[in-house]
Amino acid sequence: MRKESFPVTLARNSLQYYLSHHKIMPVPLELPEKAQRAAGVFVSLKKDGELKGCIGTFAPTQENVAAEIIHNAISAGTRDPRFPAVKASELPEMDISVDILSPAEPVDEMTQLDPKIYGIIIRCDQRSGLLLPDLDGVDTVDQQIAIAMQKAGIHAGEEVEMFRFTVTRYK
Repeated sequence: MRKESFPVTLARNSLQYYLSHHKIMPVPLELPEKAQRAAGVFVSLKKDGELKGCIGTFAPTQENVAAEIIHNAISAGTRDPRFPAVKASELPEMDISVDILSPAEPVDEMTQLDPKIYGIIIRCDQRSGLLLPDLDGVDTVDQQIAIAMQKAGIHAGEEVEMFRFTVTRYK
């Protein structure tokens, strides 16, 4: 087994702690510099190549990246409505990735998008859909927009706002 990055180890440990103690673990006192700033974070859980949970925030909701990872790892493992909650016995078999998001910036033209480089946020009124970049099976801007709109319940022809962001992905 290869050595995990700090964000992935923190996500794994926080989910393990929550499943064992039924409470949120405290943020470690010693944090790498990259975990001290505030940013949106997505935590994805996979088992045997299949998604088992993915929850995140496109903008920071916690005081720093470390706290964001802790909260989103717990949510990905226990609160993603698409999947049953992860069991503690499954955690060693889970592949975890952590995406730390850059601030979102408005998109004026489709040429500013690239699904391999940029994630996308589509907004219409109070509805919004987000899709991370560089996902298997999402190869075109049109696919990326369609999936984000579907996630948000936005229909073709509705007036939308688009934003893009990059991620630093840790596995």
